[in-house]
Amino acid sequence: MATWNSRGLRGSTLEDLINRTNEKYREGGLALIQKIPTPITPIKIDKERHQITLAYFEQKSTVDYIGVAQGIPVCFDAKECASDTFALQNIHEHQVKFMEAFEKQDGVAFFLIYYTARNIFYYLPYEMLRFFWDRAAQGGRKSFRYEELNPAYLLPQKGGILVPYLDILKKDLEDRT
Repeated sequence: MATWNSRGLRGSTLEDLINRTNEKYREGGLALIQKIPTPITPIKIDKERHQITLAYFEQKSTVDYIGVAQGIPVCFDAKECASDTFALQNIHEHQVKFMEAFEKQDGVAFFLIYYTARNIFYYLPYEMLRFFWDRAAQGGRKSFRYEELNPAYLLPQKGGILVPYLDILKKDLEDRT
């Protein structure tokens, strides 16, 4: 059983940026995207600080976010990467299976990757992830390099929207037709 401790705050800045972006999208009537909480069972609680210091995950989570954008069902997960190599071990098989099933229901699944050293956000469509995932399963690289990514899926800098993924979601949809 997996445990949660001080590592639980990793990625919280990225999560904050995405949550604020989702609020802007909701306020503008562009999308309704919800953060999916990971169910945990607390084991140790610091009563002075009102914080959980140790907990067990109750079940495997699927993705970080799910919702609808302009009538299109979307789900995505957010990941941070400190180098130009993204290790596929950061993505779990149950997440890939969930995304595959989501896409079979005509939804759009993707990853938002924040390359911290470059200060760049990248939209990784499920299909591209699947290519890297299958390559690893067939004995190839267990990671992918920044240089392998399609530069057309870099998120643009946009005033007022911190992680403007809807622009690239539109491109992803256009590329599918």
